[in-house]
Amino acid sequence: MLPTVSRSGLTAAALLIAAAVAVSGCAGNRERTRLAYEERPVELLYSTGYERLQLRRWSDAIDYFQEVERQHPYSEWSRRAILMQVYAHYQDNNYAEAIAASDRFIQLYPGSPSAAYAFYMKAICYFEQIVDVGRDQAATEQALVALRDVMNRYPGTPYASDAMVKIDMVNDQLAGKEMAVGRWYQSQNQPLAAINRYRTVIDNPAFQRTSHTPEALYRLVEVYLSLGLREEAVRNGAVLGHNFPGSRWYQDAYVLLTNEGARPAVEPEGERESWWRRILPG
Repeated sequence: MLPTVSRSGLTAAALLIAAAVAVSGCAGNRERTRLAYEERPVELLYSTGYERLQLRRWSDAIDYFQEVERQHPYSEWSRRAILMQVYAHYQDNNYAEAIAASDRFIQLYPGSPSAAYAFYMKAICYFEQIVDVGRDQAATEQALVALRDVMNRYPGTPYASDAMVKIDMVNDQLAGKEMAVGRWYQSQNQPLAAINRYRTVIDNPAFQRTSHTPEALYRLVEVYLSLGLREEAVRNGAVLGHNFPGSRWYQDAYVLLTNEGARPAVEPEGERESWWRRILPG
């Protein structure tokens, strides 16, 4: 198993893969020209590819590792060369190619201990492509599926531990998307559509632990008050105060509800005097 959780860790994994292979005794005389597509000793091809990898010449390294795979399919050298291609493509930010190489390894060697590395790298490539909440979240959804796959297949491994952390980050991103859409609906005077988005953040167990939950509760207070549904607004304000009494969102909700004559029983934690000044100017 190749325990990697970061780019520096991935570098260590690549070194471990290479170290497991006996390097040709003529390593000091390796050729340094671009790969010519002709039959060469597999040790020389692999060693030259690894040398290019160390020099961060990702495309050149990939050429040599692909040649290893082409000339010696289904061999131990080929198996390692595919993993090296995954790593090189990833470092070169060619995520689609890295995912394709990962899938190829998984298909050819599903029972290999190194399959965990391939599954993990596939998930990381999707994770690296996550964009801001204002754009399409297709890569975010793919990352979530792939990270869960790593957790389910390899529990108790460093891959699973890192996947768990990243799943929380992905869920925060998806919850942020729901909030962005909800705020847009609210600004367009479509309160019911906004409520549905905010409630998704509140009701989805995966989203409840994200940083967006306090704001979602506050927005529900806002929207329900705008609809004249004071009881619903008070109820969501109470949930917000119980769970996040020190949040600025509860401080805002406290002011809002107090100004509407429905002051919550729980005062905000922190700078209460300044909040009373906001409620009672002068």
